[in-house]
Parts: sequence; C-alpha cells; structure tokens
Amino acid sequence: MDEEHQARPSKAAKPVVVGEDLSRPSEDELRERITLLEAEITRTRGVLSERGNIRSAADALFKSENS
Repeated sequence: MDEEHQARPSKAAKPVVVGEDLSRPSEDELRERITLLEAEITRTRGVLSERGNIRSAADALFKSENS
C-alpha cells in the first residue's frame, strides 16, 4: 500500500494527456511528464498485480471446494 502512495503523482501536477502535442513543453516539462507517466505505470502495475493475487486466491478456494 505504501508503494501505491509513493508512486502516485501529486494532485498539483498538470494532468498528462495521452496524444497531446509535445512540441511546446520545455525539456524540463518533458522530463516531468516522463516521471509522471512512469509513476502511473508503476501504480497501474501494482493494482493489476493485486487483482491477480486476489483472483488466484479465489480460484484456489473454489478449486479446493470442488475437489
């Protein structure tokens, strides 16, 4: 759970819009964008992993009941 809070971008950060024009932002803004996107990817992977663990536990429970 702590990793999720660490990886989450701050609320004050400008939202990242996928596909937006990248010709105007400065190099620093582009680096910040990359950092935000990497943090969001990490957070998304964490949630996906948690769901997989829950799914695996549920599958194991139902298989043991049917055995």
